[in-house]
Amino acid sequence: MSNSQKITPFLWYDGQAEEAMNHYVSIFKNGKILGVNRAGDQVLSGTFEIEGQRFMALNGGPKYAFTPAVSFFVDCETQEEVDELWEKLSAGGGEPGRCGWLKDKFGVSWQIIPAALGQCLSDPDPERAGRALNAMLQMNKIDISALKKAADGS
Repeated sequence: MSNSQKITPFLWYDGQAEEAMNHYVSIFKNGKILGVNRAGDQVLSGTFEIEGQRFMALNGGPKYAFTPAVSFFVDCETQEEVDELWEKLSAGGGEPGRCGWLKDKFGVSWQIIPAALGQCLSDPDPERAGRALNAMLQMNKIDISALKKAADGS
């Protein structure tokens, strides 16, 4: 299977690679498992795709763990999309973080960010942008309505 993507994120799991792949492709509308490599009944590695981005997953053992130093930024259009992805990615033992960040149940960090956040933070009026920034710094999951109200000063 040829891959036109030059760089592919490679995720190291401690025995949960297949569970993680199935979890991610169930969450994103455009997700699919591309292949699974097994040794007997054990999964060694697999390849999957979500929203056009290919990933590889490896059952590499307990030596390494995920950290927030690497995260996946998800650009969302609506509050409904933010809410759905936030709920599904943090389910089952995930941890909500600040400013749109969360860790999923595998320890992978995600940023669930509505396009409205960038628009508010780059407002040409520095006072509006500052109010939006201050509101965002108080949030876990980004609330577009509250962000816009803060920018407006209401």
